[in-house]
Amino acid sequence: MSLPHAFYDRPLAHRALHDVRDGRPENSRAAVRAAIAAGYGIEIDVQLSADGAAMVFHDYSLDRLTGAKGTIRSCRADELAQIHLTGGEEGVPTLPEVLDLVAGRVPLVIEIKDQDGDMGPAIGPLEEATAAAVRGYEGDVAVMSFNPHAVARMAELVPDVPRGLVTSAYRYDEWPLSKTTCDRLRGIPDYDRVGASFISHEVDDLTRARVSELKALGAMICCWTVRTVEEEKIARQIADNITFEGYRAALTA
Repeated sequence: MSLPHAFYDRPLAHRALHDVRDGRPENSRAAVRAAIAAGYGIEIDVQLSADGAAMVFHDYSLDRLTGAKGTIRSCRADELAQIHLTGGEEGVPTLPEVLDLVAGRVPLVIEIKDQDGDMGPAIGPLEEATAAAVRGYEGDVAVMSFNPHAVARMAELVPDVPRGLVTSAYRYDEWPLSKTTCDRLRGIPDYDRVGASFISHEVDDLTRARVSELKALGAMICCWTVRTVEEEKIARQIADNITFEGYRAALTA
């Protein structure tokens, strides 16, 4: 399943167009609205609630992004709706709420956070909740994950939704994973197996030979996370598109 051309044309606002100084926490409705108004594509994350809802939230813990303690998975969706994101005036949104807000106006990429702990096969409920939300969505949407098992499961659940792998240099000191897992994933061995049409690769590792090989074979190459104009210029020598934050990327279309 190939990506619509909109995913090439519009830079993707990482966790939406967030800026807490302006009341727009990451992955918030306010940040989504701002990205739409600016004409950017949007990248968001989903985690699982205690009652099986796909929540638009990056971390496993609530501590960094809210005034609450504990894990997002220990709270029900209705409880999370009442927990305000730090720097904003709204609670944690569900994926269906964000899909209704975007409503096809800009391309949307959904990153499914790993639920296994070692990028393994202990997955399922989050993928099912995500698939239920995007099934029938009328707009440009794609899904991706660091965990290849999650991407493979999405291929089974919603085969018509484009999917990709989030990829990395997997440096041992930066990942809470086994060295065996890092060594395996670093080579991006699952691209064909999961039916991916793109990767989103770590920006300072774009010169990796495997990235060039996949691009030559027709893969769309995106990258994470660009934070300056200078970094964007370098990244675009290889990447077809970027995921950005902390500045306003130039719109090319």
